[in-house]
Amino acid sequence: MPQEHKSSKAAKILYRPWGLVASLLGGLIAGQMVQLLWKHLDPGSPDDPPTPLQSEYRLPKILIAALVQGAIFSAVRALINRGGARAFERWTGEWPGD
Repeated sequence: MPQEHKSSKAAKILYRPWGLVASLLGGLIAGQMVQLLWKHLDPGSPDDPPTPLQSEYRLPKILIAALVQGAIFSAVRALINRGGARAFERWTGEWPGD
């Protein structure tokens, strides 16, 4: 059974700046992770995965790059948001979500 956490409107408002900073940091971390992983998946390509508007790449490669980017960005975002919410709860005694 899921555990319920105390939450208030004030906690949600106070958490917003922290959440924004954490999201920006998470985006930077995820971007670096994507580049490192892409170098291993496609050693002959440049640092950045191909984008949909780069005509020199075939569609399957673009789709794989998009899937890798999406999975990494989503996972990092979830980890950062959850960790930030738990830290906020430890500091304030209130859960910032729900």
